[in-house]
Amino acid sequence: MMRTRKKHNPAFKAKVALAAVRGDRTIAELASEFGVHPNQIYNWKKQLLDGAASVFEGGGAAAEGVASEAQVDLLYRQIGQLKVENDFLARKLGK
Repeated sequence: MMRTRKKHNPAFKAKVALAAVRGDRTIAELASEFGVHPNQIYNWKKQLLDGAASVFEGGGAAAEGVASEAQVDLLYRQIGQLKVENDFLARKLGK
């Protein structure tokens, strides 16, 4: 009988990886507690440690989100204006 792969959400992966980084329990204990293979815990721990520096890089992530949101709003307004103009011209041409 084939087993289907489990798909763990990022919050679960972070929880397990942080528990592994703390080091108060062994990887084998964590594996039995969370029901994942020890190699997977090592991989998640490595990904966490490798990606930790990116959390502190580019401190303007929130500003980028606001800027992109403003740009999206502007583009939606332009699309609306063009649609109104297109409908107006289509009526004037009798289509």
